[in-house]
Amino acid sequence: MNNLLRLTDHGLYCERGDFYIDPRHAVDCAVITHAHADHARAGHRQYIAHPITLAFMRRRLHSSVAGLALRYGETVIRNGVQLSLHPAGHVPGSSQVHVEYQGYVAVVTGDYKLEPDGLSDPFEQLRCNLFITESTFALPVFRWRPQAEVFGEIVEWYRANVAAGLTTVLSAYALGKAQRLIHNLAPMVDEIIVHKSIATLNEALEEVGVTLPQCTTLNPTRLNASTVGSLIIATSQALREGWVGRIGPYRIGAISGWMALPQMSNRRGADRGFVLSDHADWPGLQQAVKASEAEFVLASHGYSDVLVRWSREQGMAAEELDKWGKEEKEGQPEDLFR
Repeated sequence: MNNLLRLTDHGLYCERGDFYIDPRHAVDCAVITHAHADHARAGHRQYIAHPITLAFMRRRLHSSVAGLALRYGETVIRNGVQLSLHPAGHVPGSSQVHVEYQGYVAVVTGDYKLEPDGLSDPFEQLRCNLFITESTFALPVFRWRPQAEVFGEIVEWYRANVAAGLTTVLSAYALGKAQRLIHNLAPMVDEIIVHKSIATLNEALEEVGVTLPQCTTLNPTRLNASTVGSLIIATSQALREGWVGRIGPYRIGAISGWMALPQMSNRRGADRGFVLSDHADWPGLQQAVKASEAEFVLASHGYSDVLVRWSREQGMAAEELDKWGKEEKEGQPEDLFR
């Protein structure tokens, strides 16, 4: 049963069930953990994903994306292999993939976090024989404070900016992080303005029945002095567009788990860094690995070697996914605003 899943040039493959999980190249059947670009790619013939993930993908890839919408806990059987999706807590619609055949269970976490964010379905701990986990922040330096404390700091900084006649710009990833900020900050600020790339994804959530607080979509042609004192949420890419220079005096706050590294806190011109991640921190990764009770752990992305070493110290069999086969390492610190 150890070969229920195997790594190929296309990605993780279940041969008996004939499906791939987050494949890198076009395949017939792709199970997608969530809609971030490094996991959800165009070109597959059929997609299996949570309805929210499919809604995001239709906005980001193509409106005609063909897919089987699988809600959390629902099961589809492919040649005797039971396949189901379970909450990962990473972003809305993010899923862990539960694969079972003749009593052997493999779980592929995708990206996940353990702290509920108030918007995404909270992480569901699954027990299994094989646990394939992300390890983006698998270093002891990465220990997240409760999100309520971080949001409190953001609001305090925003109010200080308002008092100083400054516009507050928060740089955050368009899918997941931006919606988390909107959901949690809206009750504490007067108005939130979002870049169009974020507004489009907010609309996708609305289509599947997830309601966010009302936001104003940024109109670059109508920027004037009235934006002073506002709170704007935009992506790091959007901050390189010309509208930024027309909003008057402003300060940029970078929202990312990478802000826990001192050398990253002032990268890309940010005036302030706030440590807030949609990934599990070091204690969260340790907790999830232990609670899986897996016979074998595979770690991928980020600091996989550190998580593997720690897992072995706990007496578990563990390996880096890219040494189990071939896997590109993604999610390194250069991607500041994830």
